[in-house]
Amino acid sequence: MEHDRFEDVLIYFSKSLLGKEGEEDILWDMAKNCISKLGFEDCIIYLVDNNSDRLVPKAAHGPKSTLNISNGPMEIPMGQGISGHVAQTSRAEIVNDTSKDPRYIKDGTTRLSEICVPMTCDGVLYGVIDCEHPEPGFFTERHLKMLSAIASISAIKIKSVRDCKALMEERERLIQIKEEMVELKFKTLNSQLNPHFVFNALNSIQYFVTSEKKKLAMEYLSMFSKLIRFYLGQLGQESVSLREEIDMLHSYLNLQKLRYDGLFDYDISVQGHANNLEEATIPSLVVQTLFENIIESAMSHQQKGQHFEVLLKVTDASVVLDILHSSQNMEPANNLSGYREGILQWQDQINLLNTVKGYNIKNSVGNPSNGKRKITLELPKLL
Repeated sequence: MEHDRFEDVLIYFSKSLLGKEGEEDILWDMAKNCISKLGFEDCIIYLVDNNSDRLVPKAAHGPKSTLNISNGPMEIPMGQGISGHVAQTSRAEIVNDTSKDPRYIKDGTTRLSEICVPMTCDGVLYGVIDCEHPEPGFFTERHLKMLSAIASISAIKIKSVRDCKALMEERERLIQIKEEMVELKFKTLNSQLNPHFVFNALNSIQYFVTSEKKKLAMEYLSMFSKLIRFYLGQLGQESVSLREEIDMLHSYLNLQKLRYDGLFDYDISVQGHANNLEEATIPSLVVQTLFENIIESAMSHQQKGQHFEVLLKVTDASVVLDILHSSQNMEPANNLSGYREGILQWQDQINLLNTVKGYNIKNSVGNPSNGKRKITLELPKLL
């Protein structure tokens, strides 16, 4: 008969949890319905708050069920009181006379019997079920067995709810990441193919043609078309070979040099083993965005004689890019106007890539020294 009673309670409890998708629904169902079937007069269900290392009351049955949980039963630090001790040890307890137990915390009317069981699943403590009764010696081993089974089922259900919630949050995060990456790609492309750059490039080609400088026109057109194909090709790519990136950087700087009528010059050199250079791949479009920022900021001064010294150091794990800019006016242009305001900032791009892709790209901007300003960019080798 006792076995049938035990089985009936567990079946009822399991069925009552069907369709419950929130932790509060689970806990209040357990407190209001299932605990009452055991004939208990008083029960509080606590969940563990790992941030504060305390037990937080979430649902109640009996006199305390009419109280607002947030203002009623108090939170209990782990290890304090009978409930805190059970939570700390993950071992269920029956106390036949609480007046003789120094751990007992009185929060109103004294109740002489207490039973407390942990809610655990796969070694993780989710909370405790704490029941009290005014009569001494009220709780039995049968109560302990039944309550422990209910606690285990509850813990499994809570774990399932939290796992589902974490999965949904991860899916939403991945969707947001994809949207941010697509937006970043389009911002990068829009920034690098801004109308002024394209218009000036085409204007230069037209000038060379009308000036009978056909060779220069063909060279310029070849570089321009190559750069456009590269940008469009990289739109759907996350990485680019270092060799190709260097080639495109040459094309870009040559175009900009012609565009600004020779206001600046540049040198590019590479240090490192030849195999490292040939095999290295880095995050795409980062270098291009950086140089667009540098060129547009520097050229806003319209000052002749500017020079960019570019040094790439290739190691087994990374590619370090050092850029030295020498100019009579070393102050960066803070108040960019017109189309320059719409250019994607290279620091913003790096921050987003580090957050979304975990690239751990490092950068630094040094103060002018010896007539030169230094920018350092460390990119991970993706292969």
